[in-house]
Amino acid sequence: MIYFDQAASSFPKPTTVALAMTEAVNEYAANPGRSGHHLAQRANKVIEETRKKLQKMFRNESTNRIIFSLNATTALNQAIEGISWESGDHVIATSFEHNSVRRPLERLKLEKEIEVDYVRPGENESEWTSIISRKLTEKTKLVMVTHGSNVTGEIIPIDLIGKLLKKHKAMYCVDASQTAGVLPINMTEMNIDLLAFPGHKGLMGPQGVGVLLVKNHVTLRPISVGGTGSYSEDRKQPKVWPEGWESGTLNTPGIAGLLKGMEEVEKKGLSKIFEHEKMLAFRTINGLTKVEGVRIIGPKGEEDRLGVVAFFIEGIDGQEIAMILDQHYDIAVRAGLHCAPMTHDLYETTDKGVIRVSFGLYNTESEVDKFLVAINEIRDGLLE
Repeated sequence: MIYFDQAASSFPKPTTVALAMTEAVNEYAANPGRSGHHLAQRANKVIEETRKKLQKMFRNESTNRIIFSLNATTALNQAIEGISWESGDHVIATSFEHNSVRRPLERLKLEKEIEVDYVRPGENESEWTSIISRKLTEKTKLVMVTHGSNVTGEIIPIDLIGKLLKKHKAMYCVDASQTAGVLPINMTEMNIDLLAFPGHKGLMGPQGVGVLLVKNHVTLRPISVGGTGSYSEDRKQPKVWPEGWESGTLNTPGIAGLLKGMEEVEKKGLSKIFEHEKMLAFRTINGLTKVEGVRIIGPKGEEDRLGVVAFFIEGIDGQEIAMILDQHYDIAVRAGLHCAPMTHDLYETTDKGVIRVSFGLYNTESEVDKFLVAINEIRDGLLE
């Protein structure tokens, strides 16, 4: 199988990930933070080691302000819905936002009567700051930015936006679902208040673990309350980080796997990972531009971009192409709207969707070449 669906979930994983998860299940499958015996302590030690690794990689202020969740969606919901909202509050978000951002914001529009502006990209990255600057008001409570588009691979300059927001009271939340483990992110230098991402994409961990990093000054209401393993006599949710924001049993095997995935990312190096994935994207774009009827969505030049390429072929249904690639060529891609309808509105592809190919650490140039041969054959077979 040639796996080109890395933007959905990275595969294959480093062998150390599965080994760590197996070890957790077989040797210390106790409940971390709930008991004093040595198995629970061992489970808790792995979780705290992972928090320290996350703090080091993303430069959050405190390990206690690193919250584990089920996935990026639950992390983003905690970030967005945990803010104290009042009628008339204002949010600025981008047209690249995933539904895990858009839908919580749209619900808040109905329930809390907040206002949301979705801003579109300009001609170059410096225009992002001027676009957002024009939308900022005294009522702006949150600026929500996805670091990289899961549809087109476009990268938003979160550092420039963070610099702009140093002069404003609005909180700054970044969705790094496509960039954690691919691009360097420094919460302190970039002035990021809230940072959310999954463990199962660029960080090479397993599914079932999401992360929310929170600056010390940020106040969040826990959206899930219950058992925390401490302060059990209190009727109210304890205001102790991170326990008060991690009700229920954590996914210890998944977190153990994430730790090993992050170690692999550190070993390879972010710059090498990024350049490798970008090279595969450009190789794909160069090949697709030679196929009659292909239309590439998003950036096509030599600017920095993620290893994500979206396209369609005039006159052919994208879902049919994806099915043929899977069944006849053993190539996995994703067709459709990718849970990002505003991006498709922006590029006028909502009616037909696109085919997305996305690359990871272990993909190769020869795999790209086989994919391009397959696309040419499919196009010729269906249209000629």
